Amino acid sequence: MDELTPEECHELKADLEQLKIQLQQQLEQAIQSSQVVSLDQQAVGRVSRIDAIQQQSMAVAGKQQCEIRLRQVLRALSSFDDEEYGYCRSCDEPIGYKRLKVRPETPLCLSCQANAEQQ
Repeated sequence: MDELTPEECHELKADLEQLKIQLQQQLEQAIQSSQVVSLDQQAVGRVSRIDAIQQQSMAVAGKQQCEIRLRQVLRALSSFDDEEYGYCRSCDEPIGYKRLKVRPETPLCLSCQANAEQQ
């Protein structure tokens, strides 16, 4: 893979900044949606309570995924300061612009990602 050009780095950093804002907004919404279900305020009936609890569980899972991705974005943004952005954290090879354009916070190249998923 080729190293990133300065223009590509600038574009990817802007993408990460925008993604950070989006994830922070999603996290705010997820926090509100994942509040403990108050059964007294829900419609009467077992199905309504089960549905409310299920929606709350899905919101909690979504919140956790959003938090993980936000941490990855923040880590990727900080790697610009260290001039390490765009390099695989496992093999230290360039990740590649196309992969970073799709998932700019990714810390691994495709090969290392595939190895990590197999384990």
